[in-house]
Amino acid sequence: MSFSSDEVNFLVYRYLQESGFSHSAYTFGIESHISQSNINGALVPPAALLSILQKGLQYTEAEISIGEDGTEQRLGESLSLIDAVMPEVVANRQNMQNQQKQATKTEPPETNGTTEEPAPPPPTTTTTATTTPAPVETMEVDQSIEIPASKATVLRGHESEVFICAWNPSTDLLASGSGDSTARIWDMSDNPANPNQLVLRHCIQKGGTEVPSNKDVTSLDWNCDGTLLATGSYDGYARIWRTDGLLASTLGQHKGPIFALKWNKRGNYILSAGVDKTTIIWDAATGQCTQQFSFHSAPALDVDWQSNQSFASCSTDQCIHVCKLGVDKPIKSFQGHTNEVNAIKWDPQGQLLASCSDDMTLKIWSMKQDSCVHDLQAHSKEIYTIKWSPTGTGTQNPNMNLILASASFDSTVRLWDVERGVCIHTLTKHTEPVYSVAFSPDGKFLASGSFDKCVHIWSTQSGQLVHSYKGTGGIFEVCWNSRGSKVGASASDGSVFVLDLRKL
Repeated sequence: MSFSSDEVNFLVYRYLQESGFSHSAYTFGIESHISQSNINGALVPPAALLSILQKGLQYTEAEISIGEDGTEQRLGESLSLIDAVMPEVVANRQNMQNQQKQATKTEPPETNGTTEEPAPPPPTTTTTATTTPAPVETMEVDQSIEIPASKATVLRGHESEVFICAWNPSTDLLASGSGDSTARIWDMSDNPANPNQLVLRHCIQKGGTEVPSNKDVTSLDWNCDGTLLATGSYDGYARIWRTDGLLASTLGQHKGPIFALKWNKRGNYILSAGVDKTTIIWDAATGQCTQQFSFHSAPALDVDWQSNQSFASCSTDQCIHVCKLGVDKPIKSFQGHTNEVNAIKWDPQGQLLASCSDDMTLKIWSMKQDSCVHDLQAHSKEIYTIKWSPTGTGTQNPNMNLILASASFDSTVRLWDVERGVCIHTLTKHTEPVYSVAFSPDGKFLASGSFDKCVHIWSTQSGQLVHSYKGTGGIFEVCWNSRGSKVGASASDGSVFVLDLRKL
């Protein structure tokens, strides 16, 4: 058996990506020269490092449980990964197994010491969110809530993990972006059981010819009328595509991966954030850089438009800047987070800015003051993303209160009454980090996606679980179509799937 350092580095790099540590993965990839290796990442299956570690752990357990005479003695307690790499622990467990085997030989046959523990009781079923995470055994949902596989349309084609997906605002076209260096447009309108698939290959110029970039597509966004799709890639380029799959423009100004990308509401500008510490406003018609903003001291992680010409950006430098087209310095800066700021979102009115961070806090900011309006501390691990509900003054649902959802690596989702600064519901059915949340267009439901492979759909009013579906890979993204009839999701195993709620 032999393996190279390049192979080990690639598996570690892929593990960091799949675990959501995209910024650490980028840094590790640069320092270990992943791009210079000859490994074809598209051929490496998801969770490869975990799979080989699991097999190694099983082999070590087999070594302990099988005696010198070839007979097997049941291993009383599974080894942890750390125990398995400590020779003294393995040796002690082998001695214990041998002693147990000797004792077994002297005991009557009917009590031979290998009787299995009784099976645990069946999992309880509950649909009410609680304030503390329940044990793993209680996470099952009853059949009236669980969406059967027959009600889901699974879209296969991507050859690597699918980081993001988004519905066209006008039609039932679902876009997805993957680590296989492609985006895809799936037509779910005509024949949802066997949808047409357009492959948007992200290529770069090399030696006068176009070759695949072999870089992840990590961000995408439709313009307001759904006629154009913008994508951002780790190859440093943003691209604009037509709905027929043709490339309209390539936007090249960033020096390194693009982490976030958004159209403004009018559809004349695209905003991007990159590892090069800058944010850029692009003219969508010409593909030219209109203005580049260089105010962060570390990679810019997220951006969000406040109006058609002003926006906010956040960074690993723990700062938030509000900038405006034509102005050569931030019009407002917010400081208060003590770790990198993962995501920012303006409320529907553009009055309040929400931010979430690895410091486990969620903060609400106003242009009227320097300090935060609310410092919400309830999550016990990093908060990965946040979303505002499409409700309240100035929205299509003015009679419903405005709420904010936060998704965390602590496996919970929280719903917040921002006006009062209190958590109104804690949604605790997930058992792994939650990477995405999305409100239905009417604000009555929230979809959440986790690395436990589950998409849960909740009532925002009661906090109760309404529907649940378990896919085949960890969920990176969930999204609703414009009518609120379908939920799309993308996963770590390369799958994309659509839940048609009209069939339930």
